[in-house]
Amino acid sequence: MDLDDLFPSKPDDPLVALAKQDLDPMSIEELKARVEALKVEIARVENHMKRAQDHRSAAEELFKPSRSPE
Repeated sequence: MDLDDLFPSKPDDPLVALAKQDLDPMSIEELKARVEALKVEIARVENHMKRAQDHRSAAEELFKPSRSPE
């Protein structure tokens, strides 16, 4: 599966452009720097996902129907 399959509705998506970039002209040091930058971005996205999930869980808990005593 390529990125076009994942993001078909976003023709100007920077992730698609990033994946299509030719890596051949890059030096080993440039590639290492790219990998480190991508790791930082992955951590940022994972942190955002965790905050979103925590927020959702808190909202679900707040609006959860209360159980009446039987």
